[in-house]
Amino acid sequence: MHQTVKNYYGKVLQNSQDLKTNACTTDTKLPLHIRQALANVHETVLSRYYGCGLVAPEVLAGCKILDLGCGAGRDCYVLAQLVGEAGHVAGVDMTDEQLAIASQFLEYHQQQFGFKASNVAFYKGYIENLAENSFDVIISNCVINLSPDKESVLKQAYRLLKPGGEMYFADVYADRRISPELVDDPVLYGECLSGALYWQDFLTIAKQAGFIDPRLVSDRVIKIEQSEIKQKLANTNFYSATYRLFKLPELDSNCEDYGQAVIYNGAIPYNEEQFVLDKHHIIEAGKVFPVCGNTWRMLAETRFKPYFQFIGDFSKHYGAFQGCGITLPFAKDESEATAAACC
Repeated sequence: MHQTVKNYYGKVLQNSQDLKTNACTTDTKLPLHIRQALANVHETVLSRYYGCGLVAPEVLAGCKILDLGCGAGRDCYVLAQLVGEAGHVAGVDMTDEQLAIASQFLEYHQQQFGFKASNVAFYKGYIENLAENSFDVIISNCVINLSPDKESVLKQAYRLLKPGGEMYFADVYADRRISPELVDDPVLYGECLSGALYWQDFLTIAKQAGFIDPRLVSDRVIKIEQSEIKQKLANTNFYSATYRLFKLPELDSNCEDYGQAVIYNGAIPYNEEQFVLDKHHIIEAGKVFPVCGNTWRMLAETRFKPYFQFIGDFSKHYGAFQGCGITLPFAKDESEATAAACC
C-alpha cells in the first residue's frame, strides 16, 4: 500500500487540479492571519497541496512541531511563521517528488519570512517508523487514512509528544467500515476515501494509543460528485474532521464533574473574543465556564494554562458531568425499573 500511495502522490497527481474528488481539499473559511501566512508560501508549493482541513491550532510561538505526511510542505511553511524563529517545524513524508518540491524552496521561505536561518526541515521516512524524539505539537493533514497501520501511527505520535503535548490533525472518516475490495482500489485509496477509518474505530484506536479523550474540533460532509466513484462507494458516507488529542495520561475515561470552572482571559492571539477548545467547548472571554475534569486538565496542564483562571480542584467528585452525553443508566425508582426493556 505504501507503493500505491507514493505512486499516486508522486506520479499520478501533479497538482491539486488532478484530484478526482473533493475529499483531499479544504473548504474551511480560513482566518485572516492564516491567509496572510499563505500569501508568503511559494505558488509551486501551494499547487501541490492535498489537505482536507486547517491544522493550525492556537498558541504555537516557540513550539517544536512535527508534520506527519508533510507533502510539498504547505502547512510546514505556514506553521513556520506561527512558531517564529524560536520555534521549529519538521516535515516527514515518504514521497520523493513531494519532498523535492518542499526542500527546493527552503531558502526562498527563509528570506520571505525574514528569518536569519530556516526553522523548517524535511525528512524522508514512513510515519509509522519515526525515531523517538519530543514535540510540543504534531499535526497531520489528510494523511493518516493513507497509512496501512493507523494504530501504529497514533501510538508513535503519542510516544513522540511531550507530556501535555497535542496532536491536532484533519482526516477523512466513514460512517461504516470499508470493504476490503474497495481498500485495494488505488484511486479510491489515493483519493483518501477507501483508507478512511470508520469513525467509531478511530475513537477506539485513539484511546488504545493513549489519547484518552479525543475532541472533535470541526467537521464537514464530503460530497462525491464523480459518478463512477460514487457508484463504487454505494451507501458509504464520508466526512472530513479535525480532532485534537492530548497526551494527558491522567484524564478520566469519561467527563466527570468535580465542580470546576475556568475563565478565559482573552489573551490568545487571534482569539481575543473566545477560545474554541472543540466543537462543544466555545469559551467566551471573561465568563465563568463550568468544565469537566478532562477539559480542566486540557487547559491547566498544557500550553494553554497562562490564558485561563482556574476555579476548584479535584478534591470532590459530583458524578458524571452533565451535558457530555452521559446519563445515569439506572432507574430512578422501582416503577421505572420494572418498565425498562432490554435492547
